[in-house]
Amino acid sequence: MSINRAIFRQYDVRGVVGTDLTEEVAYGIGRGYASLLAERGIVGAVAVGRDNRPSGTALRDALVRGLTESGVDVVDIGIVPTPLLYWALHHEAVGGGIQITGSHNPPEYNGFKMCLGTASLHGADIQALYARIVAGHFPSGQGAVRHAAVIDRYVHDIATRVGPIARADGSRLRVVYDCGNGAAALVAPQLFDALGVDAIGLFTESDGTFPNHHPDPTVPENLADCIAAVRAHGAELGVAFDGDADRIGVVDAHGRIIWGDHLLILYARDVLARTGRGQPIIFDVKCSQALTDGIEAAGGTPVMWKTGHSLIKEKMRSLHAPLAGEMSGHMFFSEGFYGHDDALYAAARLLRIVADSGKRIDELLADVPLFVSTPEIRIDTDDETKFAIMAKAVPHFAARYDVIDVDGVRVLFGDGWGLLRASNTQPVIVARYEARTEQRLHEIRTIMETWVREQGVTL
Repeated sequence: MSINRAIFRQYDVRGVVGTDLTEEVAYGIGRGYASLLAERGIVGAVAVGRDNRPSGTALRDALVRGLTESGVDVVDIGIVPTPLLYWALHHEAVGGGIQITGSHNPPEYNGFKMCLGTASLHGADIQALYARIVAGHFPSGQGAVRHAAVIDRYVHDIATRVGPIARADGSRLRVVYDCGNGAAALVAPQLFDALGVDAIGLFTESDGTFPNHHPDPTVPENLADCIAAVRAHGAELGVAFDGDADRIGVVDAHGRIIWGDHLLILYARDVLARTGRGQPIIFDVKCSQALTDGIEAAGGTPVMWKTGHSLIKEKMRSLHAPLAGEMSGHMFFSEGFYGHDDALYAAARLLRIVADSGKRIDELLADVPLFVSTPEIRIDTDDETKFAIMAKAVPHFAARYDVIDVDGVRVLFGDGWGLLRASNTQPVIVARYEARTEQRLHEIRTIMETWVREQGVTL
C-alpha cells in the first residue's frame, strides 16, 4: 500500500482528504491498528467515533472494514466530539479507540486520533503503525459492529460532576457559547441546559463545512461573533469550541479574549485550593510567564512541557498531575475527571468557578501581572522546511541567549521571551512573543523574525 508518510505525525494521522487521506489509507489504518492490538495483547472491541466533516462517513466505513476484517469488534459511537470518544473508553467494554477528526484544520482535512487502552497513540507508536501498514502483515478474522449512544450519558455525567450551576443568591449565569457549526453543536445545547445556566448558543447547527466561521478559537477573528454576542446579551462570559470540541476559547464580560494560559491560572487556583499545595501543574512552551508565577503563588509546582495533547497527557500520568493545559485551549483534568482534554467539561468547570466566586472572570484575574504578548503567530512554510529551520534555530539562539529547548526554542531575554516551534499538525512554524513593554516586545520579535527571514521564509 502506498501512503504518504508525512501524514503520520507526532500525535495523530492528518491530511487532505482525497489527496493524502483516502479510504484506502483509512482501511490500512484499521488493519495496522488491529495488528498493534494483537501484538500488545490488548483485548476487547475498539470504539470508533467521528466528527461532523462530510468526509467522515466514508473514512469511518473504510476504517471499520479494516478493523473487522482483522477480527476486531467495533463499538460505533457515531458523530461526536473527540472528548466523547475518550469518555467512551472509560464507559464501554473496549480495549482502545479511534476518533476520525480534522480537529481545527480546514474542512478539506481529516485525520485519526488513536488510543490503546485509555492512552493516546503518539510518537514512535504512530511510526510503527505506518510501518505495519506498509508491510501489509495483518491478523485475519471477522469482527462484529454494534452501535452505542453516548451523548446523553456523557451530558448526565458532566452535569452530575459539576452542576447545577448558580450564584449564591440563586441567580443564573448568562453565558454565550459558540459551536462554530462543529461537533460541539451535537452536545453543548443539552449540556448547558443540564447545567442550569442562561445560555445563548451560536452556530449550533451541525455542519462540518463550517459555513459561518472556522472553528479555531486560537485565531482572534474566529471569536468575533462570540464577542459581539457577549456584549449584545450582557453575558458574563463567552466560550467557543474548536471543530472537535477538545479546545476552548473564552471571552470575558467586556469581550476581551482570555487566552489558555490565563484560563489555566483560574483552574490551577481552584484545584490547588481544594486538593493541597505542592502538586505539579503542566503547561506547554507557548504559555505566559504570568502562568508560571500564578501557579507558584497558588502553591503549585509549574512544569513546562512539549505542546501536544498526547505528550501532555503522558506527562500528566508520569507526574500524577491533577491539571494541565495549553495556550491553544486544550485543558486536561485528572482531578475529578479522566485526564483527557475536553473543552465541554472545561467550560462546565469554568462556569462552576465563576458562579462560586461571585465575581466575573476579569475580576478573578485582576491580580495577574500584565505582560505584553502576541497571540500564536503561524508562519506558513512546508513540513520539510519547518523542521530544517528549527534544527538551525536551537543552536543559533542557544549560542547567544539562555534557551529552553524542550519543544522548539524558547529564547529568554530576561525581560521577555520569544518562541519558535514546528507545528506537529500543520505546515507552519508557530511563534509567540512576550515582554514587559510594547517596545521590548517589538525588539524581541524583530530579533527572532529577522533570523527567520534570513532562512528564506516570508513573513
